[in-house]
Amino acid sequence: MDHHDHSQMHTSDMDHGHGGHGDMGGSDQCSMSMLFTWDTNNLCIVFRQWHIRSTSSLLFSLLLVVALTAGYEALRAASRRYETKVNKKVESLPTDHRGDAPTESTPFLWTGQQQIEATKTAHIIKAALYALQNFYAFMIMLIFMTYNGWVMIAVAVGAFVGYVLFGNSISSTKDNACH
Repeated sequence: MDHHDHSQMHTSDMDHGHGGHGDMGGSDQCSMSMLFTWDTNNLCIVFRQWHIRSTSSLLFSLLLVVALTAGYEALRAASRRYETKVNKKVESLPTDHRGDAPTESTPFLWTGQQQIEATKTAHIIKAALYALQNFYAFMIMLIFMTYNGWVMIAVAVGAFVGYVLFGNSISSTKDNACH
């Protein structure tokens, strides 16, 4: 194979590279920067459908990023409230650590298993909340990884707003490595 045929093959491949994907004109293509930038031309945030096409769509998107990031802090606050509520409820249930038979002070329908069952159910719900928080945090990380300065600032502003609104009972020290 000589070099002329080889270069012709690459040109042919490039001409037909998007053949099965429909017409993707320059205005519909998303730019993906792997370096920090302030440029918002053809910026897409996480999804091809979240395409910034104008100044107004940029401003709306930045406000949406702020709201989404603040929402993450709201979810964390709700999870903490749920955990506190459940822990108090479980602690209020009677326990029989020695395996003794019920006494006169034991509630009439107490089977000895209520605290164990309540703890298991609460643990499943807390695990679901934990998974949702991690999914949410990774989605925010993907938003941040547009490497666009405006979007990065919106994430930081959202974290600030979320902490101001929902973080009054927690330390400002971050305990999650991913957002």
